[in-house]
Amino acid sequence: MEADEGLRYGKGIPPIGMRIVKSAVAVLLCYLVSFLRRGSGIVFYSQLAALWCIQMYVANTKQNAVQRLIGTTIGALYGLLYLLIRGQVWENAGICEMANALVISGMIVVILYTTVLIHKKQASYFSCVVFLSIVVNHVSDSNPYLFVWNRFLDTVIGILIGVGVNIFSLPRRKHRDILFISGLDDTLLTGEKDALSDYSKVELNRMLDEGANFTISTIRTPASLMEPMREIRLRLPVIAMDGAVLYDICEKQYLKVYVISYKRARQVLELVKRQGLSCFTNVIVDDMLVIYYEETGDEEQDRIVKQLRRSPYRNYVKRELPEGEEVVYFWMTYPTPVIETFYQLLEKEGITKDLKVVKYPSGKRKGYSGIKIYNKNAMKENMISYLKEMTGVEKTVTFGSIPGRYDIIVASGDSNKVVHILKKQYEPVRVRSART
Repeated sequence: MEADEGLRYGKGIPPIGMRIVKSAVAVLLCYLVSFLRRGSGIVFYSQLAALWCIQMYVANTKQNAVQRLIGTTIGALYGLLYLLIRGQVWENAGICEMANALVISGMIVVILYTTVLIHKKQASYFSCVVFLSIVVNHVSDSNPYLFVWNRFLDTVIGILIGVGVNIFSLPRRKHRDILFISGLDDTLLTGEKDALSDYSKVELNRMLDEGANFTISTIRTPASLMEPMREIRLRLPVIAMDGAVLYDICEKQYLKVYVISYKRARQVLELVKRQGLSCFTNVIVDDMLVIYYEETGDEEQDRIVKQLRRSPYRNYVKRELPEGEEVVYFWMTYPTPVIETFYQLLEKEGITKDLKVVKYPSGKRKGYSGIKIYNKNAMKENMISYLKEMTGVEKTVTFGSIPGRYDIIVASGDSNKVVHILKKQYEPVRVRSART
């Protein structure tokens, strides 16, 4: 369990996470290997290499291990070259310490340029550290060549221990035959920061990398969910806009869309205009979300346009809906009495029967409410059926905050609960039956 999991219980002090435990185990194993080697190496260097390899993700562990090994090899080779030159030239020529310092500094240029030539610039720091540890601290040793070898061997031992400890896990069965679908706001995200906790990020990405069938269902647009989910490696499409679209984050493509016909859209827009109001008309054009709007001088709508148009995933266009365009959904926000009056008009005109109309209080501005109007088939249940057909997975488990609508209810503020339960259901600990 990672440290942030403790915060879901409302405690200020989180428990010790698994990465911390693994780091301590790696340090202990380095000590044990050093005891077996009877002090022929320096355990400090093994421990540094091991700790460098203890990362949140296995992919990062392997990457860091390669960086450390390459850096150590380059630094050790140049350190050995320096020792050979010093033994053959420096001591016989009686070169002063200042000249020696200039040579060492010049070789740093050679080392760094070497990492550039072989396209391993990320290993440059370790190359310099190893080189300097040889030529500055141990050049006066009775057998500096032995130190070079042990320095290299210490690092290899530390890398092997660090990688081994970090990738070790208990044998567990992975339930890749379940499609997990979670809400976003008040479910997976922390309310204050509008982001996932560190615990949820690490564990969710790990399970996704191992093949978990997990995705998101939200009322947000793809543009709005991209920011909090940018670090999550989702493979499956997400259900967005309250079930109106199925969006592939990886390919940036709308796979399925429920739209309002142009004729019906014009009827809605005429009602909006008749009331002296305006709305945001969301249309998908070549996998781009285009939002048509009219400038009204309303302070709240001006604020919305100014804030949201900065997103690279939204395209605000100040004009009426073009002829023949189908609409994904309409959205308007006004003081609550205005919204209530307009909703009653929609009921009177039969719009609420033919289309899906959602009325809700604004969560960001007191006294305001909003209305969203979709195709009547724009429901997450329909998109889930499509996802099941697409993935071939029949069983689903849904997470949400509304009782009666989801398999697992998540209370607001308990953002780690989704990932915590997901772990238990996706990879339960394998219990072996006793043999007689």
